[in-house]
Parts: sequence; C-alpha cells; structure tokens
Amino acid sequence: MAFQTDVLVAGAGPAGIAAAIAASCKGLRVTVADCRKPPIDKTCGEGLLPEAVAALENLGVTIDSRTAFPFSGIRFSDSASSASAKFPRGRAFGLRRTVLHSRLIERATELGVRFQWSSRITGLDARGVVLNGSIVPSRCIVGADGQNSSLRKLAGLDAGRQSSRFGFRRHFSVAPWTDFVEVHWGDRCQMIVTPTNRDEICIALLCSDPRLRIEKALAQFPEVAHHLRGARPTSVQSGAVTGLSSARTVARGNVALIGDASCTIDGVAGQGLSLALQQAAPLAEALACGDLAKYKTAHRKLTTTAVRMTRLMLLLDRSAWIRRKTLRLFEAKPHLFSKVISVHAGQSDAENFNAGEMIGLGWKVLCA
Repeated sequence: MAFQTDVLVAGAGPAGIAAAIAASCKGLRVTVADCRKPPIDKTCGEGLLPEAVAALENLGVTIDSRTAFPFSGIRFSDSASSASAKFPRGRAFGLRRTVLHSRLIERATELGVRFQWSSRITGLDARGVVLNGSIVPSRCIVGADGQNSSLRKLAGLDAGRQSSRFGFRRHFSVAPWTDFVEVHWGDRCQMIVTPTNRDEICIALLCSDPRLRIEKALAQFPEVAHHLRGARPTSVQSGAVTGLSSARTVARGNVALIGDASCTIDGVAGQGLSLALQQAAPLAEALACGDLAKYKTAHRKLTTTAVRMTRLMLLLDRSAWIRRKTLRLFEAKPHLFSKVISVHAGQSDAENFNAGEMIGLGWKVLCA
C-alpha cells in the first residue's frame, strides 16, 4: 500500500470515526480501516444522552429532531413501582444507529479522513500495522474495533470479562407514547424502549438467558405489550453479547484503545456510545502532543462513575428484593432518583454523591 498516515484507526464504528474526526481536527493525517463495508449497524438501545449529543456537536455533527426523536429523561419501572427523572440540562435523542454512522462518515470524509473498507489488520509492526498483508507506516495506532477487539489482543492488552449477558433489538412502527427512555425491569431481564423517530420505537431486551427473545419476554412487560399490539416490526431481530469488562490499560507505547475496545459497559446503563464519543477529544489531544498518559488519566475519569453505576444496575438485575425496594424508594423520593440519573448521565459530579449519601441510600433501600 503506497501511503502512510499519522494515525491508523482500527474499527469504523462510532468510536473509531469519532476518534478520527477529533484527530483530524488536530491536524493529523488519519486512516480508518474496517473489515466491513457501510452501512455498519450494531445491536444497541440507540439512545444518545446529553453528554453524547454535546460531544457530537464538538465534532461538528449536529443531531436534531429532523432525523432523531428528542427525549427528556429516563423512567424506571417494574410491576409495582415507577420513577421518572428529567435530565437537568442539555438535549438527548434516540436515532437509528445507521443514521448516526452515516452522519459520522460524512463529517470524517469532509475533513479528509481516509477510509479503507474491507480491510483487515493482522499484525503490528515497528513501523505501523500490517493491513491486508502490507505494512502501513503509522506513528500512532488506535483500537476501536469493539469488545472483542483484535487490535487489543495484538497489543497484549486483553483482560478478562467481569460479567456478560445477552442483548436483542428490534424496531417497531408505532408512534412513541412517551418522551422518556423507559427501562422496564423483569425477572433477570430488562426491556428498554427508546423512541427513534416520530413513528418508530426501538425495543431492546437484556437478559441472562440466550434463548429468550423479545416476543416471548413481552409477557413480563404488559405495559409495553399493550403499546405494541398491532405494531409492525420494521427491522429483523438482532442480538449481541453485552457486559462489563475493561482492557489491562487503555494505552501502551504508540497504541491506544477507545470505546468498547477499552471498556465495555453493560447495555442496561445506556452509556456505551456516550463514553466512546466523549473519549475522542482527550484521545486526539494526547495523540497530537505525543503523550498518551494524558489520555489514560482522562479515560479513567470518564469511565469510573459509569462502571460504578453499571454495577449498581446489575445488582438490581440479580436481586429482585433489592430492585423492588430500590424502585419503591425512587418512586417515593423522586428528588433522589433525579440525583442518581443526573450522576448517571454525567451531568452531576459523582463526588458530590458522597460516601455518606451512598450509605444513606443503602439504609433507605433497606427500610423501603
């Protein structure tokens, strides 16, 4: 291959393209390689939290109601309780993953990012990477190829998965019945409803049973089943593994990891895209100044709260008793749920939700 690049990004999902855009804005020559061809889809809940929308805008990608559906907050519910909270600031949207991917490619192409589709990285070399059997010289290499990252393995940064579950997704032609993302809690599973436009919603199912599917699970969620009665599916049901895991380190030598390749957040948290998009700016800054240690610090700051909140939500999945008491407490004290959602969405400093409050929350749950 008769070209060289400053940054070679492995993976052309949102994380990889966001990293490419941010690095290009720093004046770096960027190439993105992926073994697939666009449009690239992925099983996900398709919700963009306010911090994700803000990160996209900083990359020059504007999301609005012409292509997406705005939602104002998050609702948790089970068969007995329901709690809702609005985001304190910013805008949030639900939109098809393929729409987001197209917008990111357009922006990257506009900035001069080179794409190598149907291309596979099979090795690392002192000069760069081995791409389709040829060496491509590159000063820096970014792994953005997902939770099963090949580049992470090649760089020796793999780590064990802490937990894993299964996720399934399907779209239905029905007008959204709420401007909230709804998380319905069932028996060791959750059903997440995200409006993606004015006449379509996305249903995501997260569970520990690989045999369970959306249609069968609806029996646990009569409210959702009622709204879907007679609705026409507009996509095939797709599935993927979701979980909580992280790399040994997110940077070593001239290799850095971003998105799910660096840290995978279980789908119930709804933060995977948001974290990936927020990681792009500090990664580009570190690439430009040649100091990936700065990215390691920024990455840790971005992901610490998300990992903690995900563990809390997985605890609610494992214990029906704790979940019932927690949702009962949130319903009775909506201001407390609002504070949790604010921290969860990255709009309130987690340090303000101090140890004393966490102990107090635990005590209130026990007494609920």
